[in-house]
Amino acid sequence: MVRKLRTAEHVHGRTGLDGYALPEPSVALAPKHGVDFIVDTVMAAPEGEITLCTLGPLTNVAMALIRQPAIAGRLRQIVMMGGAYFAVGNITPTAEFNIYVDPQAADVGVPQRHSADSGAARPDPPGADHRDAAAGLPPPSATRTGAAVAGLLSFSERFDLQKYGGTGAPLHDPCVIAWLLRPELFQGRQINVSIETASELTMGMTVADWWRVTNRPRMLSSSARATPTASMPC
Repeated sequence: MVRKLRTAEHVHGRTGLDGYALPEPSVALAPKHGVDFIVDTVMAAPEGEITLCTLGPLTNVAMALIRQPAIAGRLRQIVMMGGAYFAVGNITPTAEFNIYVDPQAADVGVPQRHSADSGAARPDPPGADHRDAAAGLPPPSATRTGAAVAGLLSFSERFDLQKYGGTGAPLHDPCVIAWLLRPELFQGRQINVSIETASELTMGMTVADWWRVTNRPRMLSSSARATPTASMPC
């Protein structure tokens, strides 16, 4: 919204999904801007029906909330992959990439937000066994899907293995849908999380009141500045 865009080709490759030659999409790009799509979809749906699932910076979501504040009260929830607390930062010492790219967007208040932070997927990351199992699926299960999964895992883990060590690379983004489908797989609590937007030293830091030592509310209105979240590191 106000800062120069930063991307992560050094982690995810030029396409964002390097490691397999994915086919071209069979559906053309929609002509409508993403912000307009969010606003129109939420306003047209019954109140409490729409859940937004975010896997990257929150620019479009924030712009939609600014353009049409009424959508905040109509959303069921926002489930996001973003922020860091127990695992600290992965793009700066204190900030996780998705929040750091656009901290001002993450700072736009919403009624309720659930967050799987960057530590959520680390306890048991997929390794060579998972990759080989996907690549070696026997007929009739063997499909391009298995080969694609193996290729994507092989590429994505190279960065984590070099930087963090271990036996594999955590898959952060699937935690968003996993939490919706199987919330019992996660542990966490309803807390207040504020976003640092002023200090360049800690820009994009998610200041999580894990021990509830402040009086900041855990669920705030859409006009509030702090971002409420249920933080769910495993």
